[in-house]
Amino acid sequence: MEYNVKTLEGKDAGKVSLSDEIFGLDPREDILARMVRWQLAKKQQGSHKTKSRSEVSRTGAKMYKQKGTGRARHHSARAPQFRGGGRAHGPVVRSHEHDLPKKVRALALRHALSAKMKSEDLIIVDNLVAAEAKTKALAGSFAELGFTNALFIGGAELDNNFKLAAQNIPNVDVLPVQGINVYDILRRGKLVLSKAAVEALEERFK
Repeated sequence: MEYNVKTLEGKDAGKVSLSDEIFGLDPREDILARMVRWQLAKKQQGSHKTKSRSEVSRTGAKMYKQKGTGRARHHSARAPQFRGGGRAHGPVVRSHEHDLPKKVRALALRHALSAKMKSEDLIIVDNLVAAEAKTKALAGSFAELGFTNALFIGGAELDNNFKLAAQNIPNVDVLPVQGINVYDILRRGKLVLSKAAVEALEERFK
């Protein structure tokens, strides 16, 4: 399919041909949900930890004699039911990652791109280049174009001025094409691809 290309000034910059196999799919929410869950699980630190009864610093001596007190039978004060004792079945350091086939991950990215295309939230620009690293100037340009909540995907190498100018603008993310991912695409309203990013994606899924 043919798609219009714009400049960052809002002017026409020709057309580009997009593959239906990448941008023309009927988006499936179940595949996108699986991918987002996989990404968030992989991102989770899993460093939460509590001390069990074998790890708390407390005496291990029997609290009082077994018989004759009229009280319940207890041994160690480290038991979970006592104040200062260990935590029963508490969280331990672990990885939250789970498997997701590589083909499903690749398919999810194509569905995310197709979802942006279908909702008319996909914009293609000729290049992501700023004359100087001035946040105010770039923010004004974004406001005119309606890029208040957007993900910008550039080529393999990002323009340093554009990257520096955009990094302080709220709700705007800038990534090279090799960093494109489903979660970041879905969490932003608009997806802005450079022509170099489109070419790289076409090559990747060829």
